[in-house]
Amino acid sequence: MTRERAVVPEAEFRSYYGRPVLKPPVWHEPHMPTYLYLGGMSGASSTIAVMARLTGHTRLDRTARIAAAAGASLGAALLAAELGRPERFLNMLRVFKPTSPMSVGSWILTAQSGLSAAALPGVLPGALTGVLPRALTGLLPAAGDAALLATGVTGPLTATYTAVLIADTAVPAWHEAYRELPFLFAGSAMAAAGAVAMLGTPRAQAGPARAVAGLGAATELVAGEVLERRLGFVGEPYRTGRAGRLMRAGRALTAGGGMLAVVAGRSRALTALAGVALTAGSLCTRFGILEAGRASAADPKYTVVPQRQRLDAAPTPAPDGDGPHTGHLPRAARGVSAGGGEDRPGGPARR
Repeated sequence: MTRERAVVPEAEFRSYYGRPVLKPPVWHEPHMPTYLYLGGMSGASSTIAVMARLTGHTRLDRTARIAAAAGASLGAALLAAELGRPERFLNMLRVFKPTSPMSVGSWILTAQSGLSAAALPGVLPGALTGVLPRALTGLLPAAGDAALLATGVTGPLTATYTAVLIADTAVPAWHEAYRELPFLFAGSAMAAAGAVAMLGTPRAQAGPARAVAGLGAATELVAGEVLERRLGFVGEPYRTGRAGRLMRAGRALTAGGGMLAVVAGRSRALTALAGVALTAGSLCTRFGILEAGRASAADPKYTVVPQRQRLDAAPTPAPDGDGPHTGHLPRAARGVSAGGGEDRPGGPARR
């Protein structure tokens, strides 16, 4: 059975009564993208600190622990500010809901903040000398090292859970990129953490930080390229408009900073330049991803056209009622947007 050829071309769907199909994300700048950067940097810094502690790189260990604690604390403060009222963040901790990325993420961030702060006395025992009894002060290094080892679990989760958080929405540019976003965020976090460790550690002892920065930059660049190529039409927001400019700037800064990081051990100026470039590149990437999501939610074609393409590619039901039918098609192919949910802040819903 063949389909009849349409006499009149199908009209291009632009909006629903002049309004977008999806509600735009309500996350704000600069709070949310900066939070994404700080959370990723904190998580990757914890991983660097664990490796430095196990391999005897004392100064690198100290720098990475401080960066991890500062990033987690500032990130939690920005998230609370984004929610409008700080107590809303505490409300997220009343229950643990494994099916909710926001609930799981709140617990991950809380654990990372507490453990990274508890790991500081392991490298800063003198800060509490005279405040605590001498017997307790002597136990601080061991307690700090134990907390640091625990961040070896929470750190990687903190660096990547935000990718799952934004991908688990109906925003086309985010939802369709669910495969690549964790790798993109992980690479960006490694580049940012390596940059901070490079800037805060003597060049002679910052070799591992430079290696992490270079590897992170390469991972971010490859993941970003794969993302845009695989998404095709839906990936247009990453290439056009303000998001496109931010993403291109992020790639240029990350590529330049990654290459400089390889040779930065020879010069203090190159180290500073590489660190600044990688930090700026990571920030541009986070701002660009947020802007691309807004653009794809505002234009209905990124929601409707892929659904129509999937519907057109689906098998035609047999005349006698046997064979494939639309009940077996994906939700998106039946005209229902994927993702979204009431416990996801900013998670767009269909109007």
